[in-house]
Amino acid sequence: MPSTEERQATAALAAAEAWPGVRAGETMRSVSLPGMTLAVRRRAATRDDLEPALFVHGLGGSSRNWSALMERLAGDVECEAVDLPGFGASPPPDHRQYTPAAHARAVVRCLEESGRAPVHLVGNSLGAAAATRVAALRPDLVRTLTLISPALPELRPQRGVLPTAMLAAPGMASLLGRLGGDQTPQQRARGVLRLIYGDPSRITPEEFSGAAAELERRQSLPWFWESLTLSARGLVNSYTLSGQHAPWRLAERVLAPTLLVYGGRDRLVRFRMVDRAAAAFRDSRVLALPGAGHVAMMEFPDLVADAFREFRAATAGSKATENAGGRDA
Repeated sequence: MPSTEERQATAALAAAEAWPGVRAGETMRSVSLPGMTLAVRRRAATRDDLEPALFVHGLGGSSRNWSALMERLAGDVECEAVDLPGFGASPPPDHRQYTPAAHARAVVRCLEESGRAPVHLVGNSLGAAAATRVAALRPDLVRTLTLISPALPELRPQRGVLPTAMLAAPGMASLLGRLGGDQTPQQRARGVLRLIYGDPSRITPEEFSGAAAELERRQSLPWFWESLTLSARGLVNSYTLSGQHAPWRLAERVLAPTLLVYGGRDRLVRFRMVDRAAAAFRDSRVLALPGAGHVAMMEFPDLVADAFREFRAATAGSKATENAGGRDA
């Protein structure tokens, strides 16, 4: 008889496939791993023998955030995007840990199970923090690293990050849930999209309807607030770490060629942090998008795709990722 976790995974995946978040050319599958089950979105490649890429979403997001970019890169890399534990169509992990380190371990296990590594690893926000940790500690799994608005510590955070900090406070999630109880899914989705887009007029009707449908579906799940709250708390707490596992120290340990994407209208990650990031990642290139917000891959997918192609071509044959002496993240 299926376990509770297996039934949860099956129900979550079925629900995800039923709403308008799976585009033509995409498929979803469920991957059972020790202590967790992950949903993985795949975009059909237009050619055989492409190098693999894995995309990791940010806080409150899902693999759906990568659909536009994966569609544009289907002829360049073999695209898969993972729903982190407790997000998208992935049920919560058995251990109920949602720190960036725990999310990084989920990415590592996903890569090890698939046998696709080394991959072009692409992350946004919280997903970029987890991807940085993977690249630093498991260089054997990563060909190149692309970070879009990475959630790395700032001395003076943006004002827009206040909701995330509030969400991390004990009891705040349930309070915010009650306060927002009178809002429709459309109103809540509009508020989220306005926060993460630099120019809200660029939100397409397809993106808006998909975001509203996903938010309505996810808020019906019993683990919605837990995964969101504990991930926010884990991210905030990670900023206080010291030593070799401090976020910026991990960035300095990354050997893989790195593409850094920052938006000039990002309300969550300060644009000026691009200078510190470029100095920390030893082999880095920068794409600065003055009009972009926190999710450049959704807002400007063509520009991000073009930059990724140029970056990949420029770093082809790099030996930096051939070190197989990494440790589990």
